[in-house]
Amino acid sequence: MKIAILSTNRNCYSTRRLREAGLARDCMMKVLDTRKFTIGLEQESPDLFFRGKRLSHYDAVIPRIGASLTPFGTSVVRQFQQMGVFCANTANAISNSRDKLRCLQNLSKYDIGIAPTILVRSTRDILPAIERVGGAPVIIKLLEGTQGKGVILAETQKIAEAIIETLHGANQSVLVQKFVAESKGKDIRAFVVGDRVVASMRRVAQGTEFRSNLHRGGVAEAVTLDSLYDKTAIVAAQIMGLRVAGVDMLETSSGPQVIEVNSSPGLEGIETCTGLDVAGMIIDYVKDQVNFPELDIRERLSVQRGYGVAELYVPATGDLPGKTIGEAGLEDKDIMVLTLERDGLTTCNPRAKHVLAPGDRLLCFGRMEEMKGLVTPRATKRKRKVVDPSLARA
Repeated sequence: MKIAILSTNRNCYSTRRLREAGLARDCMMKVLDTRKFTIGLEQESPDLFFRGKRLSHYDAVIPRIGASLTPFGTSVVRQFQQMGVFCANTANAISNSRDKLRCLQNLSKYDIGIAPTILVRSTRDILPAIERVGGAPVIIKLLEGTQGKGVILAETQKIAEAIIETLHGANQSVLVQKFVAESKGKDIRAFVVGDRVVASMRRVAQGTEFRSNLHRGGVAEAVTLDSLYDKTAIVAAQIMGLRVAGVDMLETSSGPQVIEVNSSPGLEGIETCTGLDVAGMIIDYVKDQVNFPELDIRERLSVQRGYGVAELYVPATGDLPGKTIGEAGLEDKDIMVLTLERDGLTTCNPRAKHVLAPGDRLLCFGRMEEMKGLVTPRATKRKRKVVDPSLARA
């Protein structure tokens, strides 16, 4: 199997470890500098050129796109996708996670803890924003930044006003975020690969530094996450569309609060403190995905006229509650139940003897004319619940 690592520094720890792990698994590994690509566009023939020559075939790509290269780097990743090459993280997922505002916007729709955050563009909105997140001290963040850059702790309201006004003077929009005092100087980094957390660590800031990033001198220790933190990390990565991700969470009395989802998490800190071969786990996952690719059911079945995918809701009254899936006669109507969601947990491929209960949500594939009579209006403002990660797919 031939795998490319998109990286501008072949000697950095993460790139080197991925290459070593791939070679140890009999893969042909190539490190390609993202800046050296040229994108070719022709009818039915998307193409890539590297150092002026047409790129040879690759089975998979592992993007390690730096923040400064996000626009062009994601264009290269998107071109690989158009050419049918498996990408460990897609272009859209990388773009969504790189923008802190867009990341929080995506997460805010779901039942996942996040710190109250306000986007401030106008100076007259500064004071209301600080008050809405609970008052000073507050965290002030630039929309883009990595390794703790662009993150400032404002201890008082006056300091916060001065910082935000200064950044506005430089034409910068900022995020004002609630400061969680109980987690000051520490956070959890969960490393997600596919649909599981493969390693996790607690990062603790040193001295007066409030940022726990290892690049800021933070110290890491391996931790075992409880089920809630584990589920939160997996679903946060899935919401962002990331197959490989570093999910940063604060530990609070009310549970985990996601503060960032990183599409290019570093390997040095997590491998050093846990002693785990995280790079090898990434390579194993990539190989599995190339050999057994995920299928988009809607896309693959769209050519089957009259058939489609729909979500059916089991009402409190009627014929469905109390019956098994078999007794409900769905199979006779040419309807197949793919998943059943109940109380935030998802059962894949439920059996015919599974008893239906009010509130169950069934993801079904079948004849659309038959399903139309069973579809009920969606509940408004319904929060997406954290699903059982053992049954979910990235």
